[in-house]
Amino acid sequence: MYYSDEIVEEVRTRNDIVEVVSGYVRLQKKGGRYWGLCPFHNEKSPSFSVNADMQVYHCFGCGAGGNVYTFVMNYENYTFPEAVQMLAERAGIALPEKDDSQEARSRENRRARLLEVNKAAAKFFYYQLRSPHGEIGYQYLKKRELSDETMHRFGLGFAGKNGAHLVRYLREKGFEDELIQEAGLASNSEKYGLNSQFWNRVMYPIQDINNRVIGFGGRVMGEGEPKYLNSPETPVFDKRRNLYGLNYARRARSGNIILCEGYMDVISMHQAGFTQAVASLGTAFTSEQAALLRRYTQTVLLAYDSDGAGVKAALRAIGILREAGLTGKVINMQPYKDPDEFMKNLGKEAFEERIRQAENSFFFEVRILQGQYSMDDPEEKTKFHREIAKKLCEFSEEVERENYLQAVAEKYFIGIENLRRLVTRYAADAGTAKPLERPKSGIQQKKDPQENARRSQRLLITWLCSEPKLYDRIKKYISPEDFTVELCRKVAERLFLQLKEGCVNPAGMISMFEDGEEQKEAAGLFSAVLPRLESQKEREKAFHEILLSVKKNSYEYHISRMGTDVNALAGAIEGKKALEELSGTHISLD
Repeated sequence: MYYSDEIVEEVRTRNDIVEVVSGYVRLQKKGGRYWGLCPFHNEKSPSFSVNADMQVYHCFGCGAGGNVYTFVMNYENYTFPEAVQMLAERAGIALPEKDDSQEARSRENRRARLLEVNKAAAKFFYYQLRSPHGEIGYQYLKKRELSDETMHRFGLGFAGKNGAHLVRYLREKGFEDELIQEAGLASNSEKYGLNSQFWNRVMYPIQDINNRVIGFGGRVMGEGEPKYLNSPETPVFDKRRNLYGLNYARRARSGNIILCEGYMDVISMHQAGFTQAVASLGTAFTSEQAALLRRYTQTVLLAYDSDGAGVKAALRAIGILREAGLTGKVINMQPYKDPDEFMKNLGKEAFEERIRQAENSFFFEVRILQGQYSMDDPEEKTKFHREIAKKLCEFSEEVERENYLQAVAEKYFIGIENLRRLVTRYAADAGTAKPLERPKSGIQQKKDPQENARRSQRLLITWLCSEPKLYDRIKKYISPEDFTVELCRKVAERLFLQLKEGCVNPAGMISMFEDGEEQKEAAGLFSAVLPRLESQKEREKAFHEILLSVKKNSYEYHISRMGTDVNALAGAIEGKKALEELSGTHISLD
């Protein structure tokens, strides 16, 4: 659904960002901003800042930032239209049912048609499984000990012996060839024409959290390759942002979510009563999927295969979960390979006990690490202890690091003081033990010239947004062309127009960027930390230094690119005059 700029802006202005974010993050006001623990990465000390005046947020830890739309989209994993709808409902704003533009209708209709053709394909596969043509698939699922009720609940189906059957069925239902291809249900070739890649396979419909079919996974019957075949990504199917079974698991209210590797693992778990099980979609676990899980739980139990590949995948997933601020634990599947085998052999009660015994993810990492060294060899044992010390350095909070240090020392019979000295040494080598040095003025000293220019431009944008009255005092010296960093220049062009009109809207400026990374960077421009100086004289000096830095960098930038351009030469001369005048001018902040 497309919404006009006027509607988008009205919804944004009617949703105060502090109130919205407070529904997800505990905020505390300090100075002119609100602070809390960032919901987008794991941290112990608040670095997540919300600016009520500018209606933007920014994390000084991970760089996440934006306006109220960006926050809802990132936290709830919503599309932009979904974020507009959610915030409009929150503010009691009635949205137009449909935009009259042809482009908007086309986008909305196309997405709806893709969902329709997927739904029709799911019905085709469903009935094929229950017909004589699907007997081989039905018997395979029965052999896997699935009940008819479970097959029905997950909409399991079968793709027949010929990929042309699905295409013919969909055509008869009125779906055009181009749409069938766009949905990833078939492809065209000179030899076979339009033909589906899904044939002779048990089919697993993949649903989003709203129970809409967005794609398929297919398991071949017999020895064909590939064993599992998944739909390609489409406008409605993003593998990185969806999880198989989450449409059911999100309602489980179990206090945790079990993350598996395969479709059958999830289905077997649900049949046994563990309806909180989900799986990634034929790809490795992603940070986007971790963000999606965070909407429903704080604890994720990994039920990965017990073989080498499963252990490697679990180690990778642990890092992603930790970065997302989620608690990860590992369920021991041995002596069986996966949850499906475990459930068939030991049953529900045994698995419940394994959940209670789930291993702390850090100790799992250390245990796997231990397997790489011979504990009978003093040199190997020393290397193992060094690696433990390096891993302990990953804990940024001293209390947490100390707790794990004591636990590891006890568990592996290491002298606690020796281990502490190792940790301190590696932390110092890595720079994590070095205190942060803060500059005394608004300008970073002894830094790379480009970084210095970028920081000065960010500071000036933040300062002008905080104190718009200063624009009239500096406009004769500074223009958007003086901002040499591309993103800063784009923002400055819009900002200077707003300053001229007397209406500054930082949160609205973020919306002019479509790319998520640019939105984060733009939010950072409005969230730079201004110099905290006591006296008016010191503040005026810092502001003057920032102006001079921006202007001087602009002059040097344009001189270096001047060449033989006469106009550029004239502009450089004017810039030098402005720089000289600014150098001797006092600008009051009153």
